[in-house]
Amino acid sequence: MNDQSEFKAPQALRTAQKWANTLDTAVKIPLLPIRIGLDSLVGLIPGAGDALMLLAGLRIILLGKSMGMPSALVSAMVRNTLIDFVLGFIPVVGDIADVFYKSNQKNVRIMEQWWITNNKQKVDKNAAEKLKQWENQLAD
Repeated sequence: MNDQSEFKAPQALRTAQKWANTLDTAVKIPLLPIRIGLDSLVGLIPGAGDALMLLAGLRIILLGKSMGMPSALVSAMVRNTLIDFVLGFIPVVGDIADVFYKSNQKNVRIMEQWWITNNKQKVDKNAAEKLKQWENQLAD
């Protein structure tokens, strides 16, 4: 197949990936092997920061739901987001938890695994075609 567009992840998944990266891992802390995002920074604002980040996390969940994910997986995503939200209300501990508990990244991994599982044949076929193209280029 020459039409590669059908092998791209759906727009909802790509948007969720970008959103999760912005929220959880956008900035590398100098001299430390840690990445943080808006969730860690905005979460420093007592109460309001955690509420805003809850809404941001819910956007990722809605993107997953729009892809037709099963309710059990959507529930797992909700649980991840609520854990992050509740931890955020614990003074100091919540701010530290925001750095290490990346609920948005966890939720996107759930979305990715579900999509790959449901599109395994197409993904495998696309990978085989790409490998064949690469082998042909090496032979030339």
